[in-house]
Amino acid sequence: MMWLERLLAVAAKEVRQLSRDRITIGLIIGIPTIQLLLFGYAINFDVRGVSTAVLDQSQTSLSRRLIGDLGATQVLGKIRQARTDRDLRELMQRGDANIAIVIAPNVERRIAEGTRAAMQIVVDGSQPALENVAAGLANMPLLRRAGLPPRSRPVEIMVAYNPEKRTAVQIVPALCGVILTMTMVIFTAGAIVRERERGNLELLITTPVSSAELMAGKLLPYVAIGLIQTTLVITLGWFLFGVPIVGRLIDLYLGALLFIAASLSLGLLISTIAQTQFQAMQMAIVTLLPSILMSGFMFPFEGMPKAAQWIAQILPLTHFNEIIRGIVLRGAALTDMQSEILKLLAFLAVVLTLAMARFRKRLD
Repeated sequence: MMWLERLLAVAAKEVRQLSRDRITIGLIIGIPTIQLLLFGYAINFDVRGVSTAVLDQSQTSLSRRLIGDLGATQVLGKIRQARTDRDLRELMQRGDANIAIVIAPNVERRIAEGTRAAMQIVVDGSQPALENVAAGLANMPLLRRAGLPPRSRPVEIMVAYNPEKRTAVQIVPALCGVILTMTMVIFTAGAIVRERERGNLELLITTPVSSAELMAGKLLPYVAIGLIQTTLVITLGWFLFGVPIVGRLIDLYLGALLFIAASLSLGLLISTIAQTQFQAMQMAIVTLLPSILMSGFMFPFEGMPKAAQWIAQILPLTHFNEIIRGIVLRGAALTDMQSEILKLLAFLAVVLTLAMARFRKRLD
């Protein structure tokens, strides 16, 4: 049984190597744990706390009662009051409201007649799963308690920015961010590790190139690649799936440029932590899973628990999804999404500072 002894000896040697590799041990435990938490805890199709804007054209006790009843369902979150139709459109365009409720000025008469819609629910068609939320609100027996005739349905549902209710319109713009996350983080995660494994890092240390210049020089080609990928996804989305481009292209590319820089900085930070390219790839995948599942790309952001939403706020893709959907589908300007821009800038500053600090330590 000499072959068995040799086999066990090789297996024991591999176990010893793995036990010395703390990063790999952490990833072995971390990857299944993160996936379990994401699928079992964070992802939730039962949407709650949807940001809402209300335009009450009636200003009566009945209209206020209807608004209160809708808020009591806990489906709607923070309710912003709009004074005019223009205010309502601006709130939805900026992404401050994903559902808008308009109460007709003669709501009592419409309810009494039961022939015309007394309330209109407008949902942001650029976001997934919100139409089902609106349908659930419309089917709730709230208005019946206000004296509605039995067979009438005085709630009208409208889908803004995606009137044809096509899934591709929701997915393709956000898919641009997912693709950029995959390529930018994975490509740059192995950048410094690859130089070390090939023996080029020592050579670079001896040159007059500073650490900041070296990092910037390694990232610039990937910036160009990211912009090319953005153009490719948006063009193919328009040509193959008929995804409209309502906003300005300059705003789109500026937002994409900021997101590319944030993703590259994350990949660079991973590259300074990992010891091998295999570890760098594993760590990149660990950051990729939460980005896809918790950013609102496929699953409703409002459906996640508050703790998961706080974690998602750290992810660059969460904010880029809002930016690209706002510009491409809602026609928003980049200045309308200052909150998302500031969060991306903060992420870029923090992560890039950490990456440069670790890189300088390695050069020392």
